[in-house]
This record gives sequence, C-alpha cells and structure tokens, in this order.
Amino acid sequence: MSGESIVYLAKEWGQESTSCDFVFEQLARRNKVIWVNSIATRTPRLTSAHDWRKIFVKLRLCLGGLKQIGSTAWLYQPVFIPLPFSELARKINSWLLRWALRRQIRRLGMRQPQLWVFQPNGALLIGQLDESLVVYYCVDEWSHFAHLNREKVEKLEQELLKKADLCFATSEPLTETKKQYNPNTFLALHGVDYERFAQALNPATALPGDVAVLPRPVIGFFGGIRGHVDQELIVKIADRHPEWSLVLIGKAYVNVDELRARPNIHLLGHRLNEMLPAYCKAFAVGIIPYLQNEFIRNVNPIKLRQYLSAGLPVVSTPMHEVWRYSHAVTIARTHDEFLVGIEQAILDDKPEKHRQRSNAMRGETWEAKVAGVCAHVMRTKAAKGAPSMN
Repeated sequence: MSGESIVYLAKEWGQESTSCDFVFEQLARRNKVIWVNSIATRTPRLTSAHDWRKIFVKLRLCLGGLKQIGSTAWLYQPVFIPLPFSELARKINSWLLRWALRRQIRRLGMRQPQLWVFQPNGALLIGQLDESLVVYYCVDEWSHFAHLNREKVEKLEQELLKKADLCFATSEPLTETKKQYNPNTFLALHGVDYERFAQALNPATALPGDVAVLPRPVIGFFGGIRGHVDQELIVKIADRHPEWSLVLIGKAYVNVDELRARPNIHLLGHRLNEMLPAYCKAFAVGIIPYLQNEFIRNVNPIKLRQYLSAGLPVVSTPMHEVWRYSHAVTIARTHDEFLVGIEQAILDDKPEKHRQRSNAMRGETWEAKVAGVCAHVMRTKAAKGAPSMN
C-alpha cells in the first residue's frame, strides 16, 4: 500500500514500543500518516500525580501543534475533554476533533484519509473526517483492563466494530470475539524487527555495562511491569536460585516492593527498543511470566518473537498464541513447571540452537505482516469504491 493518507488514532507517542508503533513505522514508509495521541480511555483521577503529569504533557503538546516526526509522518495532540463516557463530553469532543483534524488534513494536502483506530473511544471520530475507510486494529481485550469500566468499554467497542469497514485482531481468541460484531475481521499476528534482534548473535554486539557485571546466568524479561505480570512467580524464581540474576527491563506501573527486596532481582527501568538486542545477548533465558486469566488469554506477546529472533530459549506461561511456538518454547502451567523449564533450558542450550531459533523467525518481519494487513485494506477499499489518493 502506498500513496495513501492515514489518520492514526493511537496510544501516547513515545511510550514503550507496542504493535501500534511497529505498524505505524511500516505505514509511514509509503504513506502520509498523522499519529493522533490517545483521547483518553478513562476519566483522570485528580488525586493522582501520574494523571496530572499526563495532563501537563498533553497540554504542552497541544501548544506545539502539528509536529513532523518523519518525512511523511506527523504527531498531533488534539484538545479534548477527558471524560470518555459522558455523552455531553463526547459530543463536544466529536466537534473539537472534527474541526482540529480536518484542519490538519487540509494543511497536509490529504483528501478522504483512511482512519485507523487502536482504541475503542475512536468510535466518536467515525464519519467526521470524510474518511474513505475505517480500520479497527484490536491488540487487547479492552474490557478486561482492571482500570477501565468494563460495561462502558464494551459498549464503545461494539459501536466501533459495527461502524468499522474491517477489523484486525492480534490473537485468535480476539478475532473470534470481534467477528461477532464485525464479520470482516481478520487475524493479524505480530511481526518482529528480525535484523535488529538477530544482532544478539553478532560477536561484535557489546553487552550493556549494567548487566555485564552481573553473576551468570541472567534470566531476562522486558516489557511493562503491570498487574498481569506474575510477581509471585518471579520472587519464587529468585528465592529458589539466589545464584541467578533476574533482569527486568521496563517501566513499573504497579507496586514492585517485593521484587526490589530481592538482591538478585534487578529492575533496570525503561530501555530504548534498539538497546534490547544487546540485553538479549546477556540473557541465558527469556521469560514471559504472566498470570493466567481472561485478559492474558487474548494476549499475543511481542517479546516472544523478539526473544526467539535473538536466539534465546523461552519459558512462558500458557497463552493461545504462544502455543503456536510450542516446538520452540517451554510452556509451564505452574510455578514449579516454570522453574524446571528455566533449569532445563540452561542445561540443554547450545550455540547451534540459538541460530536455529533465530533463523526460524526470518519470515516473521513487521514488513511482511503489515503488507498482509494492507492487502486486506486495499481490497476492502476497492470493493467499497473509494478512490485512492492523497
């Protein structure tokens, strides 16, 4: 797909990289794309310092206007009322977004852009931009986020699904659920930046200083430390093997005092995506220690393909999309199975297995995955009779 104009209603720009970032990167190579920052999925808590920081960041971005972030890519922070479930606020936001985004679309010489939506509240933009096509890219079961109102989010998402021209969902369970409301729903599995993560196998790749000095083996994890990360399991691993180093890379969104209390657990915080292969080189095993619940059932962990591209043995709790790689991943249902899985992975691993695991990921690139998505988009657009233009 090339030469298209796209309004991309997404999460916050600059947060930890997710599929939203990787899909955007591919689209922006051959199309004009405006990344529109999130317009709030919940009402802010005025007692929360975190929420106030977000408000000030958004206000600063609003004052900056449209910001170019690539040769054909722009970032825009719209003005809106952060009350996603208020009917009055919804009407006002719809008008504000329509006015502001139409202005930016004209400024960039776009006409009849595609509208790509990554969050349920994007439903309020449908029909406001003279869009040629509406794509809902569903990456999570939003109604199962603990901080969101399940009933209201479900209602918003169902409205979005019914209005969208097509939907892409990143796991089979999500695909089956969304098909109930939009039959034009397709599975869109995650890709991987293969060449980047395969650098973990390059002898020239230097270990980061903060892990190079740690006792071996290093058991590694990267990603946001949220409520679905099984901290009890991580603590159990650390206590059972005090000679191991457990390295957790990513921002903590929940209390992690129990993790900090273990001297062999190292919370390194956020690291840029381009730094992760060097950390993978230090890892003996990559772990995906998630709780087993309805939210996780729908998850497709991007880190799985990243670990494998880096050649790492992987131990994970059960998820539908992880079972696709059961030939290459140890899947553990209990804490004890998880521990045994790590122990066995360390004992059995050999350099040739690293290369085999990495080579198996060569065809799983984001470029290939997004090309498949775009083929669906253009077929749907052609069937709808919408013109292809900037």
